[in-house]
Amino acid sequence: MPGSVRPEEILPDGDDHTVLDGLTVRKGTVAAFVANVKALDGVEEGSAEWKMLADRIRELVPGVRAVGLFDVLTPKSPQLRNIIDEASTHGGTAAP
Repeated sequence: MPGSVRPEEILPDGDDHTVLDGLTVRKGTVAAFVANVKALDGVEEGSAEWKMLADRIRELVPGVRAVGLFDVLTPKSPQLRNIIDEASTHGGTAAP
């Protein structure tokens, strides 16, 4: 079993991305995902702002999945789970 991991072991100082499972993941991907999910809460579903936030979340899903976030955390919102499922179905792009 591996020991503990420090942030700089994942992404050394000066690097702004890493490659996980063949996918380039930028520094800040998880933080951007969380910020957009928080912003989505309280926005009227179907509004232009909601659609923009949902699209951004879908774009971030592949990177967040590569980091392994969904291996240790499960989204509690059915709305968010639907957005994540759509991203998985459509390869991280906005749903048609």
